[in-house]
Amino acid sequence: MKLLVTGGAGFIGSNFVRHVLRAHSDDSVVNLDKLTYAGNPANLADLAGDPRYRFVHGDICDAALVRETARGVDAIVNFAAESHVDRSILDPDAFLRTGVQGVHTLLEAVRELGIPRLLHVSTDEVYGSIAEGSATESAPLRPTSPYSAAKASGDLLALAYVTTHGTPVIVTRSSNNFGPYQYPEKVIPLFVTNALDGEPLPLYGDGKNVRDWLYVLDNCEALDLVLRRGRDGEVYNVGGSHEVDNLALTHEILRLTGRPPDLIRPVKDRPGHDRRYSVDSSKVHALGWHPRHAFADALAATVAWYEANEAWWRPLKSGAFRAYYERQYANR
Repeated sequence: MKLLVTGGAGFIGSNFVRHVLRAHSDDSVVNLDKLTYAGNPANLADLAGDPRYRFVHGDICDAALVRETARGVDAIVNFAAESHVDRSILDPDAFLRTGVQGVHTLLEAVRELGIPRLLHVSTDEVYGSIAEGSATESAPLRPTSPYSAAKASGDLLALAYVTTHGTPVIVTRSSNNFGPYQYPEKVIPLFVTNALDGEPLPLYGDGKNVRDWLYVLDNCEALDLVLRRGRDGEVYNVGGSHEVDNLALTHEILRLTGRPPDLIRPVKDRPGHDRRYSVDSSKVHALGWHPRHAFADALAATVAWYEANEAWWRPLKSGAFRAYYERQYANR
């Protein structure tokens, strides 16, 4: 397959590009990425010189560029998104532009060029907080942040194109990903790198918010399977089947980094902080996917990766990131 991967220089996108090229010797990838703050060419530095990989710098809202780049591909896999809930509260405009207008641009390109498939990668956050049980793909969407509202809007637009135009679209909704190359504003890489530096770990509220954690390499395998075996017009939840609250996660990170519990600094909770996410992944299990990595092993491997790759993350935590970090937590 010849794939156009949008947002392929980001965290999940870069891991997916690497997975596809390793798993499928006949595949090639064109990576279209705007290179916002979280898009990092260093994430794919190991692919330099690979004739099956090509990078294009650009915005998925640029219709002419999208059509030019997408012409002749067998599928588009859309990772392009602003992805941090905290930033969406501070500045929602970019989230709406990429999450809604960008998705519309891709859908129009798929329709006009006759591209056989668009895999739109979304999030379990569109379901909102789940008090009990797990959300199936037919559960109502109840987003509670500008980020999740933009993602839900993109999902609905994509599925509307299936009904209106017969556009070959599949939507996936993954739980919280973690692993190598994740920008250090997210809780696991932030807490790991802060702990390594002996800095406080700013824990929201009482720390009892629950997330279902999914190792990024497992997610990439699920997305690859859905891309090739999923049914057009369907939604597939992809969960890690390991729910843990943030306080327990924080203590485990401190244990793995050998740092003391007094590094935990409780801070005022963020607005609209969902209490619990949980998805039912039965549909993707029926395709033959199950997570292969135990959470404890994957978290230990992730901590070890950040310990060994200080040269990757330390430059990211200076400059604009430091200004954002201080703004985000100064008054909490």
